[in-house]
Amino acid sequence: MKDKLTQPFAFVIFGGSGDLSRRKLLPALHHLAALGYMPEKYAVVGASRTPMSDEDYREFVRTAIEEHEQAEHESPAADSLLKSVYYLAGDTAKPETFIDLQRRLDALDKDLGLGGNRAYYLAVAPDLTPMIVKNLAARGMLTQREGSWIRVVFEKPFGRDLESARKLNEEIRQVLTEEQIYRIDHYLGKETVQNILSFRFGNSIFEPLFNRTHVNSIRITVAESEGMGGRRGEYYDTAGALRDIVQNHILQLLCLIAMEPPASFRAESIRDEKVKVLHALPAMSPKEVAESTVRGQYHGYRNEKGVNPNSTTETYVAIRTSIDNWRWSGVPVLIQTGKRLWTRLTDIEIDFNQVPLCLFHQFADCPPNANKLVMRIQPDEGISLSFVAKQPGTSFVLQDVNMDFSYGKTFGQRLPEAYERLLLDVLRGDPSLFTRSDEVELAWQFITRILEGWSKLPPPEFPNYEPGSRGPAEASRLLNPSQIRRQ
Repeated sequence: MKDKLTQPFAFVIFGGSGDLSRRKLLPALHHLAALGYMPEKYAVVGASRTPMSDEDYREFVRTAIEEHEQAEHESPAADSLLKSVYYLAGDTAKPETFIDLQRRLDALDKDLGLGGNRAYYLAVAPDLTPMIVKNLAARGMLTQREGSWIRVVFEKPFGRDLESARKLNEEIRQVLTEEQIYRIDHYLGKETVQNILSFRFGNSIFEPLFNRTHVNSIRITVAESEGMGGRRGEYYDTAGALRDIVQNHILQLLCLIAMEPPASFRAESIRDEKVKVLHALPAMSPKEVAESTVRGQYHGYRNEKGVNPNSTTETYVAIRTSIDNWRWSGVPVLIQTGKRLWTRLTDIEIDFNQVPLCLFHQFADCPPNANKLVMRIQPDEGISLSFVAKQPGTSFVLQDVNMDFSYGKTFGQRLPEAYERLLLDVLRGDPSLFTRSDEVELAWQFITRILEGWSKLPPPEFPNYEPGSRGPAEASRLLNPSQIRRQ
């Protein structure tokens, strides 16, 4: 197999018995093993406060796999993974935990011949991250020896605002090089997100259209039909839709759809172009924030588990912004995301300009609807392009029709889950789908200006939209590109 991992390694999961490990990380490692990516020698070490033996943790891993597969799961891949699983119980606030971890990893290195290669995945609450990094560094566990590698994976959120993101970057760069740091955004591991680059830069008929001359607006929607689900209320109430979705997922999608062609397909070239897009986002004044954003909260949110009964946290946000560069100047960028909306949907819509002159006014309504390109990230991953065609018959009647590409129908195979691709990239040392420190800070710079603008406005009148709706009524007006005629 071309992408099979050849170097042995130890993969350490802090928060190894937590929800993210159970739902995503452990099933992803199982799929990598089942698909033949794993090397002959490796170890997966779960680290958590929950008291467990190695055998207890192997049973935990087996259960996680079965829950994900929705069936009892016996396979050579599962057996191989379980034999490579180990566990360490300990409090990450205590230095002695890291003494025990170092001894365990050194023993595994010696017994299995892992060569000192280690990846640490911080699947923990954000406030624990600096302490874990500090304790690892104090034991010399982040120092790369010649011929070996050390990598650390950081989950979102990476900070709460620009100041905290800068501080966190400064802290971890004191003990890690940028090449060792993998800031994960699981959206970038989705097959359809990665396909944005191949669609734009692998098809000569589309890339020349991605500019202000041909595009009327860019719209990015991340809609969720569910609420807190009893699991994330406490965290979400301290974050909100702007921090939770816009700062990372949506701005990353915008970078990929708007970036210039990279000099090469190497990680640094791609990251350099994404940074240029973030640099071109306008710094909103408080007045512009009031005019160009809408916040919402669904009825019933304050009754969710873990949520403050007087919460003013937004569960919906809409933003109208722009990209102030040569390619995109004047093109409205319309963003919306929220919970308990009308459907579960993530897509990017590119609305093209109307034809300059309608030739059919004596036969049909003019002008016809403009062409629209839709990239569906989830569900039913694919790409569709709408255009106008004449209906069959003696009358000249125009109708919108679609050219539609579906991943499932075309390739007929299971799409890899995001964490499978991202974990594989961590283990082979490819940072292309991970965010660099300057990306993180520039994204927070844009978001922080909005947060500061909101802080100067009167408290929002929440709740202001019904579950199952399209969000607050004023958002539909904000997001209507016909209301934003550009010169």
